[in-house]
Amino acid sequence: MRVTIESPLALPCGAIIANRLCKAALTEGLADDMNRATPRLERLYRAWSEGGAGLVITGNVQVDRRYLERPGNVVIDGNGGLDALRAYARAGTAAGNHLWMQINHPGRQTPVHVCTEPVAPSAVALKLPGDQYAAPRAMSEAEVLDAIARFARVAATARDCGFTGIQVHAAHGYLISQFLSPLVNQRTDRWGGSLENRASFLREVVRACRAATSADFPIGVKLNSSDFQQGGFSTEDCVQVVRWLGEEGVDLLELSGGSYEQPSMMGVRAKGEAAPPVADSTRRREAYFLDYARTIRAVATMPVMVTGGFRSRAAMDEALADGQLDMIGLGRPMCVDTDLPNRLMSGEWAQGESYERRIDPPRAGLAWFCIQLMNIGDGLAPERELAGAQAIERYARSEADAARGLRGR
Repeated sequence: MRVTIESPLALPCGAIIANRLCKAALTEGLADDMNRATPRLERLYRAWSEGGAGLVITGNVQVDRRYLERPGNVVIDGNGGLDALRAYARAGTAAGNHLWMQINHPGRQTPVHVCTEPVAPSAVALKLPGDQYAAPRAMSEAEVLDAIARFARVAATARDCGFTGIQVHAAHGYLISQFLSPLVNQRTDRWGGSLENRASFLREVVRACRAATSADFPIGVKLNSSDFQQGGFSTEDCVQVVRWLGEEGVDLLELSGGSYEQPSMMGVRAKGEAAPPVADSTRRREAYFLDYARTIRAVATMPVMVTGGFRSRAAMDEALADGQLDMIGLGRPMCVDTDLPNRLMSGEWAQGESYERRIDPPRAGLAWFCIQLMNIGDGLAPERELAGAQAIERYARSEADAARGLRGR
């Protein structure tokens, strides 16, 4: 039978996802000053649940309140808010879909207005202009083990509060990705050196999360197909890590790529960096990382998901039918059209809107999409005609307000 976006997906742990569409993780910034869930998150995730995706993955929930990706992150770190998390989970599963909590630690990619001394595998600073990120210090052995335990505690909390699975964030240059990269991980102990050693942090996190939950609780991993940096984590490295993740019983692998230094996950590349090779077939199918999925899926024992670039149902169905992937991740289009999955599956729409093409200046994209999430969380309609300059101003103001809230707690 031909696989389409409406086909169910069985995971290795036995869970069934009702269709092949996933609302991929998107940073929301809607937590309160104590980094707890809020009614804004409930409204947003109820809209996504009712939008029809078989799987909804949250924005990155942090494991340590000292280190945040941005001020408005939800954190589970002894800061209370469990009733709010339960309400969040109920809203996000209102339509019977899966709701997975993405779990993360930003490592050195935490803004200086949040933390002036971030941590990383080694004391290697981000190669970015300006002073938005402080130089990190190397983690001690005790801190490495503590971080692993924190991932496990958050996984157990997610399960207990009603989330139906988790996704471990090991991509985009955050802490686990930093351990995988030989450019950032220059350790000489058991956590550094060979790829096997550099991957041991990720493997121990997955093992700890499994031990803290159960065999039938879905555990996914988001992994870079490549960092797209010379001397960094390569596609060949990814292939081997995927083999190891299969041994750990991972249930779903999401392929992405890049980091803050090389933002390939946003469909762009850093200045001076060569673009990854893209075949004509990938251009036709729209997705950023589909060519890499073909190579990696050949060794994957778990279903593979690709996020980035998909807009038309025809391209999604073609990629699924060809067996190049098992699930379609949708991100930015669902910041505006929360019911895009239902519209695609019903045939009402042939494709989602590429809103990024209308944003001027293009650098306003992050702010523009974040403003849409804030609107939905506040019970307002998306602003499809929002000017880029206005989005930048409003986003900067909201981040400054959130940062002040953190300092005043």
